Amino acid sequence: MSGRNRRFVLRSAYVSLVVLCSLGLLAQTPVTGQAAPAAPAPETAAPQSPRLLPNSNVKLGIGDLIEVSVFGVPDLSTKTRVSGSGDVYLPLIDYVHVADLTTDEAQELIQKRLEDGGFVRGPHVSIFVDESASQAITMVGEVNRPGPYPSIGERHLFDLISAAGGFTERAGPVVTIEHHGDPDKKVELQLTSHNLAEDTKNNVDVYPGDLIIVSRAGIVYVVGDVQRPAGFLVSEDNALSVLKALALAGGGTKTTAWNKAKILRQTPNGVQQIPVHLKKILYAKAPDVALQKGDILFIPGSGPKAAAYRTADVAMSVTTSLAVVAAHP
Repeated sequence: MSGRNRRFVLRSAYVSLVVLCSLGLLAQTPVTGQAAPAAPAPETAAPQSPRLLPNSNVKLGIGDLIEVSVFGVPDLSTKTRVSGSGDVYLPLIDYVHVADLTTDEAQELIQKRLEDGGFVRGPHVSIFVDESASQAITMVGEVNRPGPYPSIGERHLFDLISAAGGFTERAGPVVTIEHHGDPDKKVELQLTSHNLAEDTKNNVDVYPGDLIIVSRAGIVYVVGDVQRPAGFLVSEDNALSVLKALALAGGGTKTTAWNKAKILRQTPNGVQQIPVHLKKILYAKAPDVALQKGDILFIPGSGPKAAAYRTADVAMSVTTSLAVVAAHP
């Protein structure tokens, strides 16, 4: 073989080798509508991101924004929203119906579609719910703006309380969280303060579909012959006694009938009247009496005292008038 022919043969072999390598590489690249050879799954298990833990087994619904990732195949990862028909569009496997499935069930379904189609061998799929439009978190009770709030990303209790405008003046210290699908398992928190910055330990995670109930503090009413009749908040950490309630009401007046005060308390058998000897309590001759939520402390006025003060007022008025006339005949 001449040198010229030998060079021609070598050049042809080189070109053929390049073409074959190119075809081999192309065969490993997935093409929409064609089943590419399955990519081997990594031998090491996919590390579970802590970010995925709050979304474990969350039920998906229409309008949810989700992130779908395939471990080791970043080109197949996507962020998509569940359509009105309950489907999501994913590379290679087209539309997948995920509405009413939990994230775990949807992950298994997508893994099966990828493996059955021959796209990825032994795929590991993770789904993270970025925004749950189908399962809002509902705030009720003593917040300024009760109602449903979208679950976007990771949410915490204090985030939702702030979004709802904070506590009302009548809010109590107890907050109850009921988890969607498991109403019997409740989380009851006793807030140490309505200043959320001072109570970070109770800033727990909340999940799509949760119901958050902010309790109402009890009220004790002080009515009758007092300076400022009103209702006053009472809770476990802010107990009220008769003396404290009387002080909040500004005390009695000059016509108060101290020994005729009574507590009106609602019981299963009706309203119970409990006599209170305020004069003895004021002089420490009798113990103070604790009040309960819903109690009415009634402090009446004295008729004879009122008549006597009216007579004295009239006499004072007449005397003043006579003095004015005597001074200016």
